[in-house]
Amino acid sequence: MGILLSEWWFWIAAAVVLGIVEVLVPTFVFLGFSIGAVAVGLLLVTGLVTLSPAANVALFAVLSLAGYLLLRAFLGRSRGDVRMIDKDINEN
Repeated sequence: MGILLSEWWFWIAAAVVLGIVEVLVPTFVFLGFSIGAVAVGLLLVTGLVTLSPAANVALFAVLSLAGYLLLRAFLGRSRGDVRMIDKDINEN
């Protein structure tokens, strides 16, 4: 498994899987992980980063956190507001 963590295609495949999980469980948490995996994959495929597998995982963690925080800043967070409906649509 250690050699896979140094391959760019592994990170892109992980991003796709995490994106699918995000569709099934819409919480924006897995989307942050997916953003981190895509970022690591792109850094590896361009050759900008040549790190050990452990450093790649650490980079993934940092980039996933940054992706999650950016998503939370742009999309906001759920405030738990509940809409109370006190009128029936059929009332005149």
